Amino acid sequence: MSRFIRLLLGSVMFMTMLSLMAVLAQAAPNRPAYPDKSVRMVVPFVPGGPSDILARALGQSAAERLVQPVVIDNRGGAGGNIGAEIVARSVPDGYTILLATPGILIANPAMGKVSFDTLRDFAPVTLAANMTSIMVLHPSVPARTLKEFIDYARARPKLLTYGTSGNGSASHLGTELFKQAARVDIMHVPYKGAAPAVTDLLGGHLTVMLIGVPVSLPHVRTGRLIALGIASSQRYPAAMDLPTLAESGLPGFEVANWFAMLAPAGTPSAIVTRLNAEFNAALKPAEMRERLLKQGFESAGGTPEQFTVYLRAEMEKWTKVVREARIRPG
Repeated sequence: MSRFIRLLLGSVMFMTMLSLMAVLAQAAPNRPAYPDKSVRMVVPFVPGGPSDILARALGQSAAERLVQPVVIDNRGGAGGNIGAEIVARSVPDGYTILLATPGILIANPAMGKVSFDTLRDFAPVTLAANMTSIMVLHPSVPARTLKEFIDYARARPKLLTYGTSGNGSASHLGTELFKQAARVDIMHVPYKGAAPAVTDLLGGHLTVMLIGVPVSLPHVRTGRLIALGIASSQRYPAAMDLPTLAESGLPGFEVANWFAMLAPAGTPSAIVTRLNAEFNAALKPAEMRERLLKQGFESAGGTPEQFTVYLRAEMEKWTKVVREARIRPG
C-alpha cells in the first residue's frame, strides 16, 4: 500500500471519528435525565415492620417528585444483612437504594456478621427518621420511677430480665447501654422478633423492655406497663408528660433508633444529591410529618455530609457498647 493511500485512509478515519464525536455531543443533552425508570428501595426486613411502614410512606411521596415509581423490595433475613449486601453489591447508578438501621450498619459489622464495610461500600443519602423508644416495666415490680427501679435492680443482680427482638437489635444495644450507665446487671432474653417479647413482658415473664412508642405507649396509657422514661434526648411530642431517662437520673443518656437512606458506593454525586433533595422534600410537608408521628417516627432529613458525620459518631458509640457487653451473633 502506497504512502499516499495510507495517509488518505488515515484522514478518512480521523474525519469519521470527528463526525461521530459531534453526533454524540449533540445527542448527550437529549439523553433522559435521571431517573428514567423505577427506583428500587431495598428494605432488609419482612413486610409490616417499622422499616417497611416508613419505606412505603416515603417511597410514595418521593415517587411523585422523581416522576418514577419507587418499588419497595423486602429482603429480610440474617438480621438485615441479606438486603444490605444486595445493595452494597449493586450497580452504583442510583436505581437501587437501601433503607438501613443502626443494627445493620453498626451492630452487625461490630459483631463480625457481614461481608460489607459500612463506610467503604455505601454512599450516604440522608437520615430519614428516628423512632423514639420508652423503657417500660411490668407493674408487678415495686418501682414507679427510674431511681426506684435502678435501686431495685442493683439489689438483685442477674435476677431481673429484659427482652429484645434479637442480638444486636436497637433494643438490645440500648438496654446494654442502660445497664452500663445505671450500673445494673439484668439478664438478656433474645426473641425472634419484638412481638413475642412484648407478649411475655405483658404476661409478667420479663421485667423490663425498651420498646418503640407505637407499641409501648398504648400499654402505658392503660396501666398494663409502667413507663420509666423516654430514651431519646427530648420528650416525645405525643407524650410530653413522660420525662426522658436523661431527665430522670441518667444525664446524657440517649438511644436513637434511626432509619437512613444509602446508595451503593460509587454512585455519582449528582444522583446522590438528587435523591437527597427528593427524600428531604418528601419528609418536609406537615401532613407527612404528622402521618409519621402517628406511627412513632420523627422526621429527620439533612445532607449526606451531615449524615456521614452522625453515622461515624454512632459507630464509635455503639461499637464500644457491643465490645464492652461482649455481644455475639445470635
